[in-house]
Amino acid sequence: MTALETDIGTGTNHFAELAADLLGPKGWTAIADDLEPWLTDWRGRYSGKAIGLASPASTQEVSALVKLCARFNVPIVPQGGNSGMAGGATPDASGSAILLSLRRMNTIRELDATAGLAVCDAGVILQTFHEAAEDAGLRFPLTLGGKGSATIGGLISTNAGGTQVLRHGTMRAQVLGLEAVLADGSVFDALTALKKDNRGFDLKQLLIGSEGTLGIVTGATLRLLPAPKARATAWVGLKSILDARALLRRVDRALGDTLEGFEVVPDHCLDSVLAHLPAARSPLNERHAWHALIECVGVDGDDTELREKLEGALADAAEDGLLSDAVIASNERQADDFWTLRDSISAAERALGPAMQHDISVPVEKMPEFILAASPAVEKEFPGTRAVAFGHLGDGNVHFHILAPKGAVPGEWEEGQGKQVSARVYDLVTQWGGSISAEHGIGQMKVGELGRLGDPVALAIMRAVKQALDPQGLLNPGKLVPMAVE
Repeated sequence: MTALETDIGTGTNHFAELAADLLGPKGWTAIADDLEPWLTDWRGRYSGKAIGLASPASTQEVSALVKLCARFNVPIVPQGGNSGMAGGATPDASGSAILLSLRRMNTIRELDATAGLAVCDAGVILQTFHEAAEDAGLRFPLTLGGKGSATIGGLISTNAGGTQVLRHGTMRAQVLGLEAVLADGSVFDALTALKKDNRGFDLKQLLIGSEGTLGIVTGATLRLLPAPKARATAWVGLKSILDARALLRRVDRALGDTLEGFEVVPDHCLDSVLAHLPAARSPLNERHAWHALIECVGVDGDDTELREKLEGALADAAEDGLLSDAVIASNERQADDFWTLRDSISAAERALGPAMQHDISVPVEKMPEFILAASPAVEKEFPGTRAVAFGHLGDGNVHFHILAPKGAVPGEWEEGQGKQVSARVYDLVTQWGGSISAEHGIGQMKVGELGRLGDPVALAIMRAVKQALDPQGLLNPGKLVPMAVE
């Protein structure tokens, strides 16, 4: 061991001792068994090492810890529920960083039903927040499949989307105020919800979606909406993805602001789910090339009134040949069964074998044409692959999966041809004026592709902001912000 390595090791040990003293036994651990579950992302694609796991109990402790990290030049990898899709919360293999979990900071500080807002810690679980809002006769208008593990801080840091973006927007639209610890340990406090504030840059919006590279979100003020009184859910059979877009426009005009979700599911995905879930049944008797899952929610009226309105819109669309068949859920259980089919697609597709998953967006008006052009192009260039697109047509975001050829070896294919497939998909998305990341973030998985395809001016601004707010480069290094090419 060299003298330099000895000095580094001694410094690391001293840092760990000070971190343990600062946070106490509940707030610091370097025990391998305690760290192990958090060193690999939930999809198993990225693994790393860490000096230890820090779990502070307050914003003040986060601030003190960040100052300590700055003093010893220790990188920080913030982690919410560890349910991200792009490796953004996994440390690298050097073992020089700490993991920072805010799961102990799980208090809903205030819930004001009259004002329609709540102030909460970053470690609050999304499902817990939903339940608290429901207890107050309200709702939080963002949900996703991982609601049982995703944290508010993680959702803010990745600007999460979900199935209700069509009506309510992404997480960015739900944040009224923000609290964050910056790279020098100072606390940015902008929790007060102001309808109008023209004091310069909207700094909270800069931090939202920054994936922990500019600051560590510790608290937020979130908007709450009246609880829905009516719900209508339909499963529709369609001949083509073009008909799906036409139906979306028709239903949007007829249902107005009650239209909350419009998901598309091709026949391949439905078949995969039915094979994966033996107890599941197709909502329709006949096979269809495409399906649409439509969700409408109203704060006035009742279920019957809203269902009749949706039924009328679908009947008009059927007369014009836009749909082949449809069924409207007769009760909450049937509606939930429809959503189970949609939410099980990713797991069902994974069971089929290796695949490259792409969370992409293009303008809503171009999405059907993109799917029709990109799918055969990729399949032709990579014989034996199968392109599958499903998801949030209503907001121009689909999950564009490329299934590996039969016989492909898991792990090997993704690292070999799979990477070439993804590069080709991202080239096509960029040519169509879209985004290579619609809702899952950049993390470490797409940072190279962002550097390759991103607008040079935008990338230069991102790097300048990163340098200004984190000059030591300690906040989630290697994520989101591509390195400049020399």
